Amino acid sequence: MHDTAISLIELGAVFFGLGILGRLAWRIGISPIPLYLLGGLAFGDGGLIPLHGIEAFTQLASEIGVVLLLLLLGLEYSAGELVTGLRRSWVAGLIDLVLNGLPGALVALLLGWGPIGALAMAGITYISSSGIVAKVLGDLGRLGNRETPVILSVLVFEDLAMAIYLPILTAVLAGVSFVGGLTAVGVALVAITVVLVIALRFGKYVSAVVDSPDPEVFLLRLLGAALLVAGLASQLQVSAAVGAFLLGIAISGSTAQNATRMLEPLRDLFAALFFVVFGLNTDPRQIPPVLAVALALAVVTSATKMLTGWIAARMQGVARMGRLRAGAALVARGEFSIVIAGLAVTSGAVQDELAALATAYVLLMAILGPMAARVVEPLARKLLPGKPRTKTA
Repeated sequence: MHDTAISLIELGAVFFGLGILGRLAWRIGISPIPLYLLGGLAFGDGGLIPLHGIEAFTQLASEIGVVLLLLLLGLEYSAGELVTGLRRSWVAGLIDLVLNGLPGALVALLLGWGPIGALAMAGITYISSSGIVAKVLGDLGRLGNRETPVILSVLVFEDLAMAIYLPILTAVLAGVSFVGGLTAVGVALVAITVVLVIALRFGKYVSAVVDSPDPEVFLLRLLGAALLVAGLASQLQVSAAVGAFLLGIAISGSTAQNATRMLEPLRDLFAALFFVVFGLNTDPRQIPPVLAVALALAVVTSATKMLTGWIAARMQGVARMGRLRAGAALVARGEFSIVIAGLAVTSGAVQDELAALATAYVLLMAILGPMAARVVEPLARKLLPGKPRTKTA
């Protein structure tokens, strides 16, 4: 059979299979990320039926998926919201960073993966999944709860922390010198500052550059700008993901709303391919040896995220039940953790076992997170004494 025909058949099967997995995930009330990862594991090296005709397309598509994930994340925030969120949550954010980054770093060191592996694993266990958290809060009708602004503030701090962390990780993985690493961090900090200033004062002009009344022209301008900025950022060793995130912040108002509505289907499509590609590049035979470590890490970091949410909500005067809900909502890990693991493994600077551990960990956390958010309140009402609390306590 012709190579093109084989590639089309394989790609068609992948897309159709993703559609089935996505439908199944939402039917049973979990994020589709774990199922996408499992699908990739099943058809990668060491899987049931390895696919070898679509590597070139899926690799590029997965990179576009990361760009769109971060672009859409940036579009969710205005520069003013980021500044306000940072002022409100910086103490809780630092506590979150220590409590949830430290377990991953310690595990990497104990496994002999060295400082680079420790830096990567710290990011994997630190960052919550904004996508999963937002979905769960919406599904459970908690968007108006008193603890929800606290949760969002913590997520904003994490996103800003990633804008600094990713350039550092990229520089370290590339093996640049100490001076080169400091330069990368400096460039990232300057870029973040400049983008925030531009977005606060001149956001309407940035939006005007990409905006258009014609949907086709708007999509072409927006996607073209995102890929250009991501490529330039990557060339400067700042990280393509950070470039896309900063562009999203700079776009504001109705332009940002229209961009979000138009790009969401594309993001879901390419992001799904990203998770599949990560699974394809992970040998499933490497997962059983690290499964116990992943489970232990999941238990520890679920507890530390619960503590993070409790502390953050308490600092804002939220009642006990609201603190528990805040902690449970933050448990899920997902897209960011896989992005970090993907950067680390593809660089060749860390052991391949890190991909297996990250996959097993995210599989567990993407399932545990929504479950914890759903059961924490009824379980607490049964176990904890005291008067019943209102839903928005």
